[in-house]
Amino acid sequence: MAGRPELGRGNGVVFPSPVVILSILAVVMAAVAFVATRGATPDEREIATPVRQDTSASASPTTEPTTPEATKKPKPAIKRSKVFVEVYNNSGITGLAGVVGGQATAVGWQVVGTDNWYGNIPTNTVYYPDRLKRAAKQLALDLGIQRTAGADGAMKLDRLTVILTSEL
Repeated sequence: MAGRPELGRGNGVVFPSPVVILSILAVVMAAVAFVATRGATPDEREIATPVRQDTSASASPTTEPTTPEATKKPKPAIKRSKVFVEVYNNSGITGLAGVVGGQATAVGWQVVGTDNWYGNIPTNTVYYPDRLKRAAKQLALDLGIQRTAGADGAMKLDRLTVILTSEL
């Protein structure tokens, strides 16, 4: 058997398949991303309920001068029917997004979709693009949600996004 190489002698190098190389590369990139982002502080904000001070208890009435701040016109009311809202369920409760979407519709918001959300959300949250910040706070008050935050990169910037982690 002169022309045949013998088996078991290590006559060549075996290269891994491209799929194995890509899999290893993906795992390494995921590990790097995890390490790089684990110390980042989230961009979260809580809604604070305004506290009214009782001015009737003062001993002597005082007259304060009128300032431009005191004569500011109130901002126009939010037109709920003009604001798109998407509601996502990030809990284990079946149908929660549909129920809360129905509640939002009942008070006048234009709910355009409900679905499941996959990811890590700390608590019920209303996410908003910058131009809809006031509307987000109003929606949060309407639904009894305590937290609002700026929209994440995966969210649409023409609407409010509600992500639920528990019942309201």
